[in-house]
Amino acid sequence: MTVLLGDIVESVEAWLKLIKKKPQPYVNPDLDPVLLVPGIAGSILHAVNENGKEERVWVRILGADRELRTKLWSRFDPSTGKTVTLDPKTNIVVPEDRYGLYAIDILDPDLVIGRECVYYFHDMIVEMTKWGFQEGKTLFGFGYDFRQSNRCQETMERLAAKLESIFTASGGKKINIISHSMGGLLVKCFMNLHSDIFEKYVKNWITIATPFRGAPGYVTSTFLNGMSFVEGWEQNFFISKWSMHQLLIECPSIYELMTCPDFHWAHNPVLEIWRQHHDSDENSNILLESFSPEESIAIFAEALSSNTANYDGADFPLPFNVEILKWANETRKIMSSAKVPPQVKFYNIYATNLATPHSVCYGSAEAPVTDLQKLPFFEAEYICVDGDGTVPMESAKADGLKAEARVGVPGEHRGIVCDRHVFRILKHWLKAGEPDPYYNPLNDFVILPKSYEIESRKEKGLEVTLLKEEWEVITEEEEEETTDDEKKPLVSSICVRDAGDDWSAGEEAHATLMVHPQSEGKQHIELNAVSVAATA
Repeated sequence: MTVLLGDIVESVEAWLKLIKKKPQPYVNPDLDPVLLVPGIAGSILHAVNENGKEERVWVRILGADRELRTKLWSRFDPSTGKTVTLDPKTNIVVPEDRYGLYAIDILDPDLVIGRECVYYFHDMIVEMTKWGFQEGKTLFGFGYDFRQSNRCQETMERLAAKLESIFTASGGKKINIISHSMGGLLVKCFMNLHSDIFEKYVKNWITIATPFRGAPGYVTSTFLNGMSFVEGWEQNFFISKWSMHQLLIECPSIYELMTCPDFHWAHNPVLEIWRQHHDSDENSNILLESFSPEESIAIFAEALSSNTANYDGADFPLPFNVEILKWANETRKIMSSAKVPPQVKFYNIYATNLATPHSVCYGSAEAPVTDLQKLPFFEAEYICVDGDGTVPMESAKADGLKAEARVGVPGEHRGIVCDRHVFRILKHWLKAGEPDPYYNPLNDFVILPKSYEIESRKEKGLEVTLLKEEWEVITEEEEEETTDDEKKPLVSSICVRDAGDDWSAGEEAHATLMVHPQSEGKQHIELNAVSVAATA
């Protein structure tokens, strides 16, 4: 009896260990590897001192402003095209933990409350792991120093080495690159400068929310007012807009996000300024002046002519940098001549449905700008177009490349990398799992199941089944003007009866399909059905 009891106890203990053991993640060995490439400010950066000690300086919430000014502030060297940190004893590096994924996953891993505000590729990494991707085998990340040019030689060399190492680690499989935002510009530069390497190692390139023709309103206000990367209450603990402004004035990457001068916009982005003038008789006139992207450069130069920063107790000038502008213009030429190699497939996902800064206005008729050097202290007013809140849709669509598909998804610029609609599209293009019957890449629309409810019950010899299912169709087709009658849902019903061999055991089904009119790129569809079968 004691032996049997012991056996039972051992069996229970073994069972407890088994149920407490974490299940092994699903791994699909047949998947092709994926490399995730972030956008501007989307990589953790470490500062390494002369003793080799590393400290995270981007992103961090506590002490962020101080660390930025002491460790990340830099000056551009036109002889090399590289931005060099002001502190000669500090070297900025990107951590390579988790095969590069650590640097682009959660940008401040120490943050507990409000951690979602510093998520980047986190949700996508979790989702792709569910599909069977494995870190270090089929899933990798490529972080980089966002201060540098998108064609920085050091970055290009690191990316080339990364592609080769992934190719080797995956057993000779070609790579799917997924880039977000400015990461798409970096990949485009690499594709042109190292087309042989790109064609050798890359199978598909999927880019998301990339400002191919610039981000006019975003960059204009960045030059004059700075920017914030964190929204909400966390701003109180993060980097001030002015500290960020002083950093970005010396970053080639920001200049490379300026409006492409040779792109034909549907509506040209402009810089507008309400200015006060005096004639020879000292009469005051207030006029709204408008400047094209090319003309705006002179405004930037004047507005920032006396801009300075204080580092280590000494002031140094930080005007609009004409040398960086020359470098950025060459970068844009490189990108404009890029072509997708014949063996590589290119896909473009862009975000829509948000008011996005396009043109910028400073001052007003009641409070005009009297001195351009005071322009950075004015609050910007935006004229907006459709886009993702940062990049106009028109810019994101104009990749200038041969694309297998371009798909618009309603979403916000950073949030789109954790959007379930995007996950569904990626899963289809990456062939991760069974073929997705809900996505049609040729017509550029997505059909997404929204809800599914089914209930069965027996009543007086009958089995009643109730079904409700809803879908959402996302399309980029332009909406036509409709009458009031056309704005009403379309309703269609059908009744099917199967008597079978025995009438008493027959079955009858009724279904109603309701198709709502398209609104803001979405169309809602509802199906309600009931089935009644005799149980005999």
